[in-house]
Amino acid sequence: MLPKVLVINGPNLNLLGKREPDIYGPQTLDDINSKLAVLAKELGLDLEFFQSNHEGEIVDRIHRCVSGINGILINPGAFTHYSYAIRDAVAAVGVPCVEVHLSNIHAREEFRSKSVIAAVCLGQVSGFGAISYLLGLRALAEEVI
Repeated sequence: MLPKVLVINGPNLNLLGKREPDIYGPQTLDDINSKLAVLAKELGLDLEFFQSNHEGEIVDRIHRCVSGINGILINPGAFTHYSYAIRDAVAAVGVPCVEVHLSNIHAREEFRSKSVIAAVCLGQVSGFGAISYLLGLRALAEEVI
């Protein structure tokens, strides 16, 4: 059985490709997920994808990671900057987690430069567009394989 990684995408990421392409790029979330699936096969991982615009749904999905999920790749979107609930859920389940962002959150508005989730993750990859996800999955694979 292959190690399983849950890919979580937060609010507004379902609008990728349409939403501010000058910041987030032209690729859709389906495009990114397709690239992740190809890389996962190469790395020997099984992926599950989850996207929600609702904080509680994301928390509930993280809680279910205690069985059957070996790692989490998360782009919390705007929740990055203020969701202590998501942060605490990641910490509580004890599953290795990598945070990713399409844009460089440290080079944008001041409020975007702080991640409350990063401290409970193995690391954070930001600023490389869709490649951030691929880099994050490679890093996570090192922990779960």
